[in-house]
Amino acid sequence: MTAPLRKSDEYQPVGILPIELTPETVREHIDGVAAFLGGAANVIMQLSLKPVGYGVMESDVDSGKVMLRPIKRLRTTLTYIAVAMLGDEEDRRSYREAVNESHRTVRTKPGSPVKYNAFDPKLQLWVAACLYWGIDDLYHRLRGPMDPDMAEAFYRYCARLGTTLQMREEMWPATRDQFYAYWEENLATKTIDEPTRRYFNDLTDLKMLPRPLSLALGGLHRFIVTALLPPHLRDEMSMTWSARDERFFTGMLRLISAVWTRLPGPIRLFPYNFYLADMRLRRRFGRPLV
Repeated sequence: MTAPLRKSDEYQPVGILPIELTPETVREHIDGVAAFLGGAANVIMQLSLKPVGYGVMESDVDSGKVMLRPIKRLRTTLTYIAVAMLGDEEDRRSYREAVNESHRTVRTKPGSPVKYNAFDPKLQLWVAACLYWGIDDLYHRLRGPMDPDMAEAFYRYCARLGTTLQMREEMWPATRDQFYAYWEENLATKTIDEPTRRYFNDLTDLKMLPRPLSLALGGLHRFIVTALLPPHLRDEMSMTWSARDERFFTGMLRLISAVWTRLPGPIRLFPYNFYLADMRLRRRFGRPLV
């Protein structure tokens, strides 16, 4: 038995009210613990789009490879989310320029089964959709349903996950209903071939970490990744998931939520507030942002 895919039709339809979130007011709706729980599962979602997956796996930019530089890759990814969601326009412009510079050399190799261009806004739309889906899914699991009107406002705000790069704002589905139609239609087309599956399994088992750490933490990490993958991708990865697994994971999240949601705001935002501050310091002192 698997958990149902999250759908917006759990709520009564509502009109789009003029709620406008800002980098300050959105903070109360962001849980930093989601970065620790959902990161690897979200990477698998993003890279299940073959051009994105092969673009990452075949990239010659070793400094950005998670299997070679896991800490740097984590910093870059979480900084991007922090800047997109919490940054001001200067932060977004600065980080866009830095990411664009690193993306200029990211291409698939000659003879690759697919072609990848990091500046393709359609591919960026899929990546942004995965990030939003993961944030929304974990919010729902940790806190329960968001107020419908606020959920729509939060969804519209999350277009920044794509527009911070080259995705045009009009590409972002206008409502959550339209988003979930896009999501389910596109998710159903994703397949994971054997080279990509091997890469994902190494990521899931934390093979990029020193062996003692991967042995100690790999099993738990695999359990969490399996829990947070949409059922379709779980099947593509040949992962199994039972009703008992779901009950255990739900109980684990309840314990985390009971503690996390009672913490002071700055702690709940960690590590996003930390990485945003780190980016601003790097910019101030002329250090590389990516």
